[in-house]
Amino acid sequence: MPLTGIFQNPVFIATLVTSLLAQVLKLPLSYLHTREWDLSLLVSTGGMPSSHSAVVTAAAAGIGYYAGFNTPLFGLAFAIASVVIYDATNIRRQAGFHAQQINRIIKEMFVGEKAPVEEFKELREVLGHSPAEALGGVILGLLVNVVFWQLWP
Repeated sequence: MPLTGIFQNPVFIATLVTSLLAQVLKLPLSYLHTREWDLSLLVSTGGMPSSHSAVVTAAAAGIGYYAGFNTPLFGLAFAIASVVIYDATNIRRQAGFHAQQINRIIKEMFVGEKAPVEEFKELREVLGHSPAEALGGVILGLLVNVVFWQLWP
């Protein structure tokens, strides 16, 4: 089968659509919260909904629907999704909290002075997701699949 066959794969298409939709949804949802448009959200991690959670949920649900929820393949997809969602809400989120503290400490060290740019580049602080953001991603991944199951039986 040629590589173009991937575009006939409903799990791949649903997962791709979910990924794009999750990133695009971050714009209006962030605007409702901050009243500012931030186009960088289209390509950034963090925020509502979690694109990582959405993508792995879409992939696992699609595999379950098309290959069977009782298959080893779905079991593997579910396990991978669980690890990714756990990582987003725990490990990466904690790394973001650490980055906040490191940035604060560095700024306090240079009070009244300018930190040398070549020595200090501020760390990214939004790395992970809150449980609500991850849940938003899971719901989005499931909803996109429900639509795909109706359109692509």
